[in-house]
Amino acid sequence: MGIVVIGAAFVDVKGFPNDSYIPDGRNAGRVEYVHGGVSRNVVEDIANVELRPVYLGLVDDSPLGVAVVERLKNHKVNCDYVRVVPDGMGTWLAVFDNNGDVAGSISKRPNLDPIMDILEEDGDEIFSQADSVIIQVDDVNINILKKIIALAKKHEKKLFGLVANMSIAAKRRDLLQDFDCFICNRQEAGILFLDDFSDYSREKLCDVLSAKVVNAKIPAMIVTMGGDGAVYATKDGEKGACPARNVIVKDTTGAGDAFCAGASIGLTYGKTMSEAIEIGSHLAASVITSSENVCPRFLPQEVGIDIEVELD
Repeated sequence: MGIVVIGAAFVDVKGFPNDSYIPDGRNAGRVEYVHGGVSRNVVEDIANVELRPVYLGLVDDSPLGVAVVERLKNHKVNCDYVRVVPDGMGTWLAVFDNNGDVAGSISKRPNLDPIMDILEEDGDEIFSQADSVIIQVDDVNINILKKIIALAKKHEKKLFGLVANMSIAAKRRDLLQDFDCFICNRQEAGILFLDDFSDYSREKLCDVLSAKVVNAKIPAMIVTMGGDGAVYATKDGEKGACPARNVIVKDTTGAGDAFCAGASIGLTYGKTMSEAIEIGSHLAASVITSSENVCPRFLPQEVGIDIEVELD
């Protein structure tokens, strides 16, 4: 069946200034509407490596909802488990500065409670055939998250956790012990561990993360550091630091999602932690050089995955 991704779909409304961005002033520029949401982005990134993933989520009963499903299907995402419900999608409004970084944003989150119905009806079928499962830890309520963990254990599937709002995810930190790997950025890791990692070098963060992961009994964590690369650590004491790719940044939106997709792909199909991070860095670099939220099309072999796929 491929990798199963569970979570919310969003519509991103992004504003870009023509000149130097003035925080308290009026800025002439352009506005773009892009399909978004961490989970929706991740499943499309995986599809763009021709790996035919499955999306389990919700969309609105509106033309925008129809468009989201059509786009995913065009990218060869299995949408058999997507349900159409009122107010099924979220909205993210963001303004970017001249460096391609978010200057300010507002997010309206959707109600994902109907996902429990999908899991109750089709969960065993979905998980039994999955190669692995990815869930945004803060996306769903605690009961849905526990249901997903239980299904992953029952069917012995690798489970990967992502995050968008660490303030919510941190309240569920005990459940991170049930994930094969949890992926977040440096700021989010600081919230999780009640620390400030903003000025840490790769090497220092690697050492600190290793100690915290061992003490928290989290099986594995990857922490991204933007232009400084990424670090990883496991509860068995394995750790490492990897540099970022040197590219020209246009828009950082979706880079973290692409990294998570790439790292999860690697860990699903037998790569080491460092090899998985390299795949994540590859996909992230391809995103930040464009205004798209997702990576361009790659063959699995281009990112180091030795899987033969049928190209339609």
